[in-house]
Amino acid sequence: MSKSEDEASGVCFRVERAMRSSPGSIFDAWTKHFDTWFARPGAIAMEATVGRPYWFDVEHDGAHYSHYGLFLAVEEPHLIELTWVTGRNGTDGAETVVRVELDAFEGGTYVRLSHGGFYDEAAAARHRDSWPGILERLDERLTPEG
Repeated sequence: MSKSEDEASGVCFRVERAMRSSPGSIFDAWTKHFDTWFARPGAIAMEATVGRPYWFDVEHDGAHYSHYGLFLAVEEPHLIELTWVTGRNGTDGAETVVRVELDAFEGGTYVRLSHGGFYDEAAAARHRDSWPGILERLDERLTPEG
């Protein structure tokens, strides 16, 4: 990406992870069961339909963080794209875009998550540092050791 394109679209990054679950299971977790692994249980209004707004709340270190946006693309079971807005110490009000691409391989799914449109590197860094752990938690939730 050229510097001018980067400035026009804001700060962006990508996180990639091989996960043990199928694309369908991961897709369902993102679109139907988001409050079992990310959002606070019951603190959610989400219907994964293009153009539909969503809202959910996350509790972290005793504080609550509201997230909201719109679904931009929903292509079962391979793609979810949505705007992602949070307040202070999140996206700082920037309407960012999260894109989750799911590609099956023998034994699981390769997840490519891109997140872009941040106003500055500090906000992007907070999210870049958080997404690997969030995806790990999802992987553990979907494939518990038994």
